[in-house]
This record gives sequence, C-alpha cells and structure tokens, in this order.
Amino acid sequence: MPPTTRRLRRALIPLAACAACHAVAHDVPEDDAIALDAVTIARHYDNAVGTADAASQGVVRASLLKSRPALRPGEVLEFVPGLIVTQHSGDGKANQYFLRGFNLDHGTDFATTLDGMPLNQPTHGHGQGYTDLNFLIPELVERIEYRKGPYFATHGDFASAGAADLHYRRQFDAPFVQLTLGERGYRRGVGGASFKLREDTTLLGALEWMRHDGPWSVPEGLRRQNAVLTLSHGTHARGGALSLMAYDARWTSTDQVPERLLASGQLGRYDSLDPSDGGSTGRTSLSGEWHDRDGGGATEVSAHAMRHRLALYSNFTYAMERPARGDQFSQQDERSVYGLKASRAWQHLLGDREARTELGVQMRRDLIDVGLFDTAQRTVLATTRRDQVQQTMLSAYAQQQLAWTPWLRSVLGVRADQLRAIVHSLGNAANTGARRAHQLSPKLSLIAGPWARTEFFFNAGRGLHSNDARGTATTVDPRTGEAVDRVPALVASRGWELGARTEVLPGLQSSLALWHLRFDSELVYVGDAGATEPRGASRRRGIEWNNRWTPNHHVLLDADLAWTHARFDNGDRIPNAVDAVASVAATLRDLGPWSASLQWRYLGTGALTEDNAVRSRLSSTFNLRLSRALQDMPGRRATLTLDVFNLFDRQVDDIQYHYASRLPTEAAPVADRHVHPGEPRSVRVAWRSTF
Repeated sequence: MPPTTRRLRRALIPLAACAACHAVAHDVPEDDAIALDAVTIARHYDNAVGTADAASQGVVRASLLKSRPALRPGEVLEFVPGLIVTQHSGDGKANQYFLRGFNLDHGTDFATTLDGMPLNQPTHGHGQGYTDLNFLIPELVERIEYRKGPYFATHGDFASAGAADLHYRRQFDAPFVQLTLGERGYRRGVGGASFKLREDTTLLGALEWMRHDGPWSVPEGLRRQNAVLTLSHGTHARGGALSLMAYDARWTSTDQVPERLLASGQLGRYDSLDPSDGGSTGRTSLSGEWHDRDGGGATEVSAHAMRHRLALYSNFTYAMERPARGDQFSQQDERSVYGLKASRAWQHLLGDREARTELGVQMRRDLIDVGLFDTAQRTVLATTRRDQVQQTMLSAYAQQQLAWTPWLRSVLGVRADQLRAIVHSLGNAANTGARRAHQLSPKLSLIAGPWARTEFFFNAGRGLHSNDARGTATTVDPRTGEAVDRVPALVASRGWELGARTEVLPGLQSSLALWHLRFDSELVYVGDAGATEPRGASRRRGIEWNNRWTPNHHVLLDADLAWTHARFDNGDRIPNAVDAVASVAATLRDLGPWSASLQWRYLGTGALTEDNAVRSRLSSTFNLRLSRALQDMPGRRATLTLDVFNLFDRQVDDIQYHYASRLPTEAAPVADRHVHPGEPRSVRVAWRSTF
C-alpha cells in the first residue's frame, strides 16, 4: 500500500471516533448563519442523480456553508470536493489553491465568479489569474455551483482544472448582527438586513468590519472593511438585480522562512525576516443582471464594472541579490475591468427527440497599469519594469443537449475565444507589442442512466488558459538584459473524464471520477522576477471519490478523497503538485438546542523539485464548530457559536517551497525548503442575533 494511502487510512480513524460525539442541534430559521437547516442531501446539495452532466459537477447550498467554520473567507471554496485553500503570506493577499494536482498559485486554471463577475485577474502584478476572495462575506453566499475539467462550453479562460460560480443571496429572512471575538486580536463584526420597497422589489445591505493580528511575532495588523448593497426586482422566473460592492484591506506579512533557521533555533516558527513586508488592496464593483425564464427556455444578461488596486511588498530571498539593502520588492497593480455576458437557451424538438440549445457571448476588457519595483522598507529604490496593458477577451459558445433515448443523453458544445493584448512598456521599448490569438474548443458529454438510481458519465473537451500579456510581448529580460523568446498568448488543454454517480444505498450519495488532463505548456510569468519561467508540456491524471451520507435525520457525513499523478512530458515531477487531498466532515443536529460539526482537512505530500529529491510534508488538521440556539429576548433568536481551528494544535505548514535564498550572515545562497507555518490552535466565539 502506498505511503499516502496508509496516511489517509490512519487519519480516518480519529475522525470516525470524533463522529460519535454527543453534539446536537436545534431547528432555527435558514437565515441564522450559524444554526443549521434540516440535514438532508437535497437541502445541502443539488447533486442527486439526474441533475448534472458530469460526476465531478455539483451545487453546494448555504445550509451546508453555515455548518462548518472557515479560518479565512476564501475557505468557502473548500466545499468544492478536492479543493484545499491555504495562505503563504498575509491574510490580505489572495489565497493559495490546490486542486487536481495543481498548485493553482493564486487562481491560475481555476475560474471563479461572483454573481457573474469573473474574479480571476489576467496579467496581474503578482500572478496570472490572481483571485482574491478576501472581500467575500461568507454569510451572504447562497450557493456554489462547481464543475471540473474543460468539458463545459460556458467556461473558458482559467477553467481547465475547474470552476466555481458563487452566488450571493438577494434577501434575508430577518435582519441580523454578529460579533466574533478570538485569540490573537481577532475581532469581526458583520450585519445585514433586507427591506421590501415594493411587493417585488427588495433592497439588501450588509457591512463587515474585521481586525486580526495572528500568531506572528510581528503582528499582522489586518484591517478589513467591506460593504454590499443589492437592489433586486422581480422573481426567479423574471427579474434582475443591481449590486454595488466596496472593499478595503491593509496588513503586515510574515512570509515563508528558510527551514535551516528554524532547525538551528535562530528563528522562531512565527518570526519574520522582513517586518516591513505586507500590503494594501481594494476593489469596488458595480454589477447587474436580468433574466427571463419560462417553460420554453431562458434569457440571461449580465454586465459588470470593477476597479482594483494592489500594492504588495515581499521578500522571499532576503539578501541574495542586494546584500546591503535586502531583496524586498513591490508588485503593484491598478486596473479597471468591464464585462458583459448574454445567453439564450430554449427547449425544442430535433426530429422526434427532446433537445435544449444554448447560445452565448461573453466579453471582458482589462485596462491595467502594472509594475515591479525594488524596495527597502516599502521605499522604492528602482523600477524593474512598468507596463500599461489593454487586454480584451471575446468569446462565443453554443451547446446542445439531446435526449437520444430515455436512458441516454448527450451535450455537444463548441467555444471560440479570441484574446487581443496591447502592451506598452514604460521602461524598455523592446518589450512593447501587440498580440492576438484565438482558439476553438469542442466539448462532448454523454450521460447514461439512471439504472437502479445510478448513472454514468463520459466527458471530453479542449480548454485553455491565457498567459500574462507581458510575456507575449517581452523580448528582453528586464533584469538581466538578455534576449528572451515571446510566449504564446493562449495555451491549450485537453482532458477527459469517466464517472459514475449512485444513490443505490438509502441515504448515501456517492460519485467516482477518473480523469486525465494535458497542457501544451506550463509557462509561468513570474511576477517576482518580471520574466517568464519556461516550463514544458504536462499531463495529470487522478481519481476523485465523493460521498454524502445521511444515516438518519440527525447526522450528515461528508467524505471527499482525491489522488493525483502529475508529470511533465519528459518525466520530471511538477513542483508543488500534491499527490492526495481529503476532507471528511461530520455534522450533527436536531437533538435539542445544540449543533456541532467536525472536519478533517488533509493536504498530502508532493515533489518540491523536478527530480523528486525534496518533498513536502503532509498537513492534517481538524476544525470544530459547536453552537447553541438561544432566545435572547421575546421575538428574537440568538446563537452562540464556538469555533476551534487546528483542534489538536498540530504543527503543519500552509505551504512549502524549495529554492535558494541568502541571509546577510551567509557567504553564498543556500538551496533550502522554505515554509509558511499554519496557524496554531485558534479559538473564536461568535454571538449572532436576528430581530
């Protein structure tokens, strides 16, 4: 038995024991974000047989999102089976994501949207596809629609590994206020209310305020403000909404540190080597959507405008390049983003067979001012490069679902994407240029069944991700002055998946997916260096096994397990491609005023170097939530919640890398493992009241 499998089995033993605890729940309204709804598969998931086109596709409902604690806002994505969310720097920076053998960095190859707004940011100062979810207010998330693989014509750039569409709610059952206090200076307040302006018109507002210092020797000093205002009109069948969002954050970072200093005792586990690292960020957005759905089809239109800024200060090599002043650098990004989506779907007959056809168009335009600077103590010393970029992605798709027989249906689709980028280098005219690229991506899904409440899937398709526009125009390395080759603007992926989903056992919903994905290249634009790092073609394959079990009304058990094999075409390992991830959770309710959940999170080992000589260590932690419903005064309901993260206080790392760095006391650079520790056991208590 492989070591990874043995570790998975060993780690399941304590979870099974903990699931026997005597925590219980109380029935309270759905809008109480801590209390739980009736625990049935239908209320938590829309993943039953006959509801999806792939075994790895599904919907997670708000009732489940409320049942587990989240250390950071971005961890709501961990409800997507097989996805793990971590952080390698300050909590104001975008998270690190792991899925299907990808270290997705800050979002590359996993497309994320909120109410139709794309959240991935191309040609970003810190990383291609940068996806900052820190502005999310988890209490507002109504559902997450997820899918994996390049099999869906509706999704294009960044969606090869998968995609998640988050949707905010349009109204609350009752106004609420929630205050959370925790260790190490954690304070958070959030409140929301919705008002009927007319019978079919609702105004929703929500505010969030948060402070946190964290376990770090240099306090993180995270300050976050957030606001959402949504005006909605009409019904689910016909209507629309207009949303205004604003977010601002600033923080001090403790970045990853070299393991050699931890081993020698020269540095504490939560110490910093550059206390001036950190940053500030903000975003404002205005978005709207209109829909018209009836028995014959549906029309949907959405548009958005967003303004984003980021100033990030980091130092990962310490004093390797500039021994006297240190290697700190700043990545800065300011952009305006405009987008539009429109689709029309209708039911009809094709011959004597029932069919559904959908046509859609999508447009996105980014106007970007992006720069990389050498800094010390957040003071700019020199400009490595600064660019102004205009980037436009135009897309169109068509797909048709056809019922061939009562037990066989197909989904055939095609997607066309065209990218145009104009790069104006403000420091070196040789790196100015314009590129245009396009790709046609066919898709196919076959769904057979159900037989005995079991159905089978075959999915295949071509996908893509865009490369950083600067890499497509660069001919001279901005640091070394050496000639470099331009990179392609679009990179193709090809994948297939075999899957099955069954409900043959009462109360158990189980799905199994065997998948394979190839990329023409894994070229990475390294924002820390201002240049493209060459990588070859790659291939990944794996197995995902997801389970939802309700043995009785009081218990919901979730178990999501995934194994992956990732290699470059030359046989080398893909650094930071994790071999296995898992999430197993038990939720108990409806035996009084108590509710409880316990989740096990597992991030397996992976190669840190191409030759597999250095590997990461696994991370295994438990999170606990315990809640009690109260009646704080007549006509009002309240909930007191205890969250414990890293319940057993395990010393784990959120991220591990292997690269060379140098301290001022060292004569030469040293190749070493660099780690960012996970937070120690943290306790938070929340009081929520509805009125």
